[in-house]
Amino acid sequence: MNAATGTRGRPTAEAIRSVTEGLRLTCGDRVATGQAIRDQHGHGEGLADGALPDVVVFPQSNDEVAAVVRLCAAARMPVIAFGVGTSLEGHVAALYGGVCIDLSQMNRVLEVHAEDLDCRVQAGVTREQLNAELKGTGLFFPIDPGANATLGGMASTRASGTNAVRYGTMRENVLGLTVVTADGRIVHTGGRARKSSAGYDLTRLFVGAEGTLGVITEVAVRLYGIPEAISAAVCQFPDLKSAVDSVIVAMQLGVPVARIELLDAVQMDASIRYSRLDGFAAKPTLFFEFHGTEASVREQAETIESITGDHGGSAFRWTSSPEERSKLWKARHNAYYAALALAPGSQAFATDACVPISRLADCVMETQADIDATGLIAPILGHVGDGNFHLVIVFDPARPGDREKAEGLAARASLRAIAMGGTCTGEHGIGVHKLDALVVEHGEAVSLMQAVKRALDPLDIMNPGKTVPHAGPVAGRP
Repeated sequence: MNAATGTRGRPTAEAIRSVTEGLRLTCGDRVATGQAIRDQHGHGEGLADGALPDVVVFPQSNDEVAAVVRLCAAARMPVIAFGVGTSLEGHVAALYGGVCIDLSQMNRVLEVHAEDLDCRVQAGVTREQLNAELKGTGLFFPIDPGANATLGGMASTRASGTNAVRYGTMRENVLGLTVVTADGRIVHTGGRARKSSAGYDLTRLFVGAEGTLGVITEVAVRLYGIPEAISAAVCQFPDLKSAVDSVIVAMQLGVPVARIELLDAVQMDASIRYSRLDGFAAKPTLFFEFHGTEASVREQAETIESITGDHGGSAFRWTSSPEERSKLWKARHNAYYAALALAPGSQAFATDACVPISRLADCVMETQADIDATGLIAPILGHVGDGNFHLVIVFDPARPGDREKAEGLAARASLRAIAMGGTCTGEHGIGVHKLDALVVEHGEAVSLMQAVKRALDPLDIMNPGKTVPHAGPVAGRP
């Protein structure tokens, strides 16, 4: 056992004091040890369970992040990167204590190359901030996971969201990174060229690593021209299967829709109440958005309206008003809070799964039957255009067995998707909650992931206990 760790694998009081003193020499008064701020940084937006860091530090440069990591490496102190805390799978919980690096003060847009459709930002820039700063350029950044997440956090969790069916995920849209490695080096990966065959693709290695291989401090991303025309439509269905079947046909025909969002009847009921979506019924519903020229948007919409009509869908309710579209997508993004409002005093967590589009109806309908069997409130919604759907599972923590039922439902959703050739997570990530599902999904390949982790983080200080199961005891931790 390392001298800096206690019997339960947490840093000793002496180690914490020593590292804190070093952090104050590096970052001055941007070091916090108070209970309230540690609690704020001990959990994301998933389950309420938290695990507090011992210290929170707010660096303002790559060099400061590197200095913090070197201090932690010397003491074998865990390091947890933090954006704005919107992750859902326990990514930011400090399972073994340590130092939380809050990147919110690294929030500058560093370069915008409008002619090349790319830009470079510090990791603490949020997606809404970036799009606000791009106003006037005719460009936008389309990845929209719902929350106003940071670009560093979005890269770290390989986020996607409502626009992924047309614009892809962070995996496709990150051109390069600046990363502080586990030994405190500052490295640059990728570049501004749109393709490269030079060496290992380290950018893709760090994108989705959830902070377990290094701390992302800068992100270079693709930008896109703002479409000439944007229109949204809503269509309601007599049952869930009809809605899902409409999506499958649309995708198989290759209709280039920008967004297709599904809300089942329970979620639609919740959203009508919470977001005041007047004039809609509590039925399975699809939200569409079309991007392109006036002619192409009209053609896409006519094709989709014909498909939905063949599956019993209602006539489209249209809007091209930015205000109306904003209200619609705000209601979709507030789905978690709307579901939680169905049972005041309860708790909720979101989980996701993703399957090949041909198996989407099977997976959604089997999941619906599973929800009914549990008796829990668990609306189904999601970015179904790429086979990705979500559950918001509501449970009463005071009712014996409720949480166990909720976690069992989430685990079965993961395993069901894997059995259908899909994945346990399309965009939320593994974190701490889906480690078992990762092993089922990837089998022997997990040992290669563990080998990469050992090679890049031999002391296991980078967000330990997440993303990939421990291969064995490291630095005194179980």
